[in-house]
Amino acid sequence: MTDEKENSKGFKVEDKRRFTQEGELKKDSRPFDSAQGRPEAGDPRPKEPKLPPVDFTTFILSLASSVQVHLGLIANPATGKPEKNLELAKQTIDLLGLMEEKTKGNLTSDEGQILQHILHDLRIQFVEAKQ
Repeated sequence: MTDEKENSKGFKVEDKRRFTQEGELKKDSRPFDSAQGRPEAGDPRPKEPKLPPVDFTTFILSLASSVQVHLGLIANPATGKPEKNLELAKQTIDLLGLMEEKTKGNLTSDEGQILQHILHDLRIQFVEAKQ
């Protein structure tokens, strides 16, 4: 079997497998970055966007977004439509309240203010969605 074929319409089919049928590494294969699970530099595929670093504020904002999805204020990413689930919204708001209580004195002033403001806004949004 050849590695490259060209059909009559001008399309080129290229075998990019790194190993032969016998399981041996092909001589012309590119180095593989196992930590990223993809070929190293020079890979023509588009790179996935970098995610923000995971810190307390990012975590809180993530939970707040989840509440807004459950309140129907943001479309559900899975369906693309707004859907209300007030029980899940309340549970996540309660979780944020528990975090506020349990982390008191251990947060920076910015983290504490963000958590406090987000909780206040989410509680108001919950009451409005419930009516």
